[in-house]
Amino acid sequence: MMMAGKVMIGLIALLHLYILWLEMFAWESRGPGVFRGVPRELFPRTKVLAANQGLYNGFLAAGLVWSLLIQDGEWSRHVALFFLTCVAIAGIYGAATAARSILYVQAVPALLAILLVLLA
Repeated sequence: MMMAGKVMIGLIALLHLYILWLEMFAWESRGPGVFRGVPRELFPRTKVLAANQGLYNGFLAAGLVWSLLIQDGEWSRHVALFFLTCVAIAGIYGAATAARSILYVQAVPALLAILLVLLA
C-alpha cells in the first residue's frame, strides 16, 4: 500500500477511536456539544445505546489498525478495503438517516482512502 493510503487509514482509525471514546465514555459530558441536534435530556437515557455504537466504531478502528499491521501486502490491502468499505457504508447511512455532516466526516475520507488503496 502506498504511504498516502496508510496515512489515511491511520487517520480514519484515529477518528473511530475518538468516536468510541465519545460514545462510550463521554456521551453525557461531551456528547451534547458534538451532537447539538439531540435534546440534552436524551443523553442520560440513550447512554447505553451510544456505548453500543461506540463499541462498533472501536471494531472498525481495530480492523483498520490490523490492516496496517499485516505484513503480506495483498492480504493487508483486502482487509483495509473491507473495513474502509464498512466505514463508507456506515457514513453514507448515517448521512441519510442522522446528519448530513457524517458524509463528510466519515464517508468521504473512507472513499478517498479506498481510492488511494486501489491506486497503490
